[in-house]
Order: sequence, then structure tokens, then C-alpha cells
Amino acid sequence: VRVAEVKEPCSLPMLSVDMENKENGSVGVKNSMENGRPPDPADWAVMDVVNYFRTAGFEEQASAFQEQEIDGKSLLLMTRNDVLTGLQLKLGPALKIYEYHVKPLQTKHLKNSSS
Repeated sequence: VRVAEVKEPCSLPMLSVDMENKENGSVGVKNSMENGRPPDPADWAVMDVVNYFRTAGFEEQASAFQEQEIDGKSLLLMTRNDVLTGLQLKLGPALKIYEYHVKPLQTKHLKNSSS
């Protein structure tokens, strides 16, 4: 009986650790927010990326980022080809998304992380 009692508490803290990580992430996010998102795109969750593109006027295309589970780190790693073909977006919006949003975010992140 004692063995069973010991095993149960061990599995519960693991669950709470996962929940704490998510809570800690969002608590840290609340301390420094920019339009409801962390200022550094590398810290963005998938929904931060989705909301960024919705706010930028790409309501229809934003769902592609959610479907492909693109978070901030993934967004910063995307190539032009990823955006133009990997998300299965119409070419016009995809070009604008890459040139006016993804590329500038990547450039800004590189400048901030190198200084």
C-alpha cells in the first residue's frame, strides 16, 4: 500500500510541473507585453503569432500559422520558401507576410540578440 501511495504523488508533481511551466511562461509574458505579446518574437507562443498576423490584417492567413503550429522560434527560422509554399497561402498575401513581417522580425531579432 505504501508503494502505491508513493507512486501517486510522484505522478502528480510531474503534471503540476508542466502546468507551472505554462503558467510561468504566461506570468513572465504579462510583465512585459507589447500589444498583448512578449516583445521578443522568440518568446511568442503559437497564438501570439496567430494574433500578430490577425492584427496585421491577415485574418484569413493567420489560421495557417496555427494549423502548422508556428510559434515565435519557428517564425524566426522560416525561410522565404517556407512562407510562400509551406503554409499553402495565396502568393500575394504570402509575399507580403514574408517581406513586411517575417523578414523584418528576423532582422530585428538578430540585431537585438547580437547587441
